[in-house]
Amino acid sequence: MRKAIHLILVVSIAAVLGACASSSPDVIKRGDTQRMAQVEDAVILSIRTVVVDGSQSGVGATVGGVVGAIGGYGGSGVQREAQVLGVLAGVAGAAAGNVIERFATKEEAFEILVQLKGGERRAIVQAKGTEKLEAGDAVIIVTTGGKVRVTKAPK
Repeated sequence: MRKAIHLILVVSIAAVLGACASSSPDVIKRGDTQRMAQVEDAVILSIRTVVVDGSQSGVGATVGGVVGAIGGYGGSGVQREAQVLGVLAGVAGAAAGNVIERFATKEEAFEILVQLKGGERRAIVQAKGTEKLEAGDAVIIVTTGGKVRVTKAPK
């Protein structure tokens, strides 16, 4: 029962941390407000769904390792066994925490191939947003501080 509670705690923490990170084109970071952005007109040539691999910041491994070590240490009444179990469970918890973090931060995105007015082509990967983009749509490419997003052109 105690190990189940620890596992639920690790999964919950990883899910919360994953939910904090957003690369949605509908979310603008505070540091990108009140800044001049470069805007280019383009047309979408093709669009396809891709998966952006999750991050491995080390938070999941750290939390998993600590929770595993504490749970493993409490698994035996004999001092020597408790220490060995704590180390083994800590390593297993770190590995599990890393996998959970990577899975929780993975997201679906679009790879958008556009053609600029001058004929040049660009490929841009961005997270899925609320705006529905299709091949043939007139779009604008907004570049702010090295970050790029694609949105429908105003009519």
